[in-house]
Amino acid sequence: MIRRVIASGLLAASLLASAYAQQKPNFTGTWKLNVAKSDFGEDPVPKSRTDVITHKDPSLTDQVSTEGAKGKQEYTAVYTTDGKEVVNKQGARELYSIFHWDGSKLVNDSKLHVNDEDIIIKQIWSLSADGNTITQNVHYNTPEGETDHTLVYEKH
Repeated sequence: MIRRVIASGLLAASLLASAYAQQKPNFTGTWKLNVAKSDFGEDPVPKSRTDVITHKDPSLTDQVSTEGAKGKQEYTAVYTTDGKEVVNKQGARELYSIFHWDGSKLVNDSKLHVNDEDIIIKQIWSLSADGNTITQNVHYNTPEGETDHTLVYEKH
């Protein structure tokens, strides 16, 4: 009898721990890219970037303002986190994206068609325990090769 009680207690504790680990974070906020903490590999580093994210699961809207080698750019992208494909325009280009949850991480699989070639992008978003830092691990697969970036955003 005691073994059953202990086993039941352990199972309940395990289920609670698993449920806690699976909680989905909310990415809402104004986020500034910390260029010094980010890693762009061999690619050009932007001068600045600010994302204003509104996240009401499954809806996620990202208003981006960035400045870099190509000057200032602003655009808004609208996504869903339920695994449905969405299409957003960035200038004349269309970006096809599928966001879905993997535990507490948000995964974005995207495809961009440029000069008759596809660029495949995989992003994994994670939110720090204190809710003040978003880290995006980004993998690019292009006809010229593959590269990885780590983008670190701080809440403002």
